Amino acid sequence: FAQAADKDLSYVGYEVVPANSQALLIPTNSTIKSIQDLKGKRIAVQKGSSAHELLAKVLQKAGLSWQDIQPVWLPPADARAAFDKGAVDAWSIWEPYLSTTELKGHAKSLIDGTAFPTTFSFYIGNPKFIQQHPDAAQKVLTGLNQADQWFVKHQDEGLSIYAQSTGLDTQVAKAVLDKRLKPSPVQPVTPE
Repeated sequence: FAQAADKDLSYVGYEVVPANSQALLIPTNSTIKSIQDLKGKRIAVQKGSSAHELLAKVLQKAGLSWQDIQPVWLPPADARAAFDKGAVDAWSIWEPYLSTTELKGHAKSLIDGTAFPTTFSFYIGNPKFIQQHPDAAQKVLTGLNQADQWFVKHQDEGLSIYAQSTGLDTQVAKAVLDKRLKPSPVQPVTPE
């Protein structure tokens, strides 16, 4: 969406997204049994997010189009409220909202990212800043990779820091971090 809007950005790094860290959730008592059953359903999703991409792939896999469903464009907190009160039939979402809803709500995954090829998170920067400070992007990537290496060696302490800094329940924080690739290096974007 940022590219389509001609926003000034440069891709500087990428990271593999754990395939099971995003999913299409349905209530545990849902009548939806397959992705084809999504036809005509109201599905909550954050526009322009990785969950938007996931939902697009799910629809394609099911042989459905955007016209076959009723997308409900909501940020995660509003989508969770709509999902919990039954105002939507399904919710395309990522971590930590995924584990929070599965562990604390009445939800199950209909399909997750493991059904699709590898996807990536990208690190972006302002092109003017990067041009003026050519070493800055590499320093950020180096710092991220040092933090990743520290986390792999100190997972219990990392869990405590993550739970405390995010306010997540320890059980939810552990579920999220258990899905994280270890290590999870951030690679620089190359011309290739």
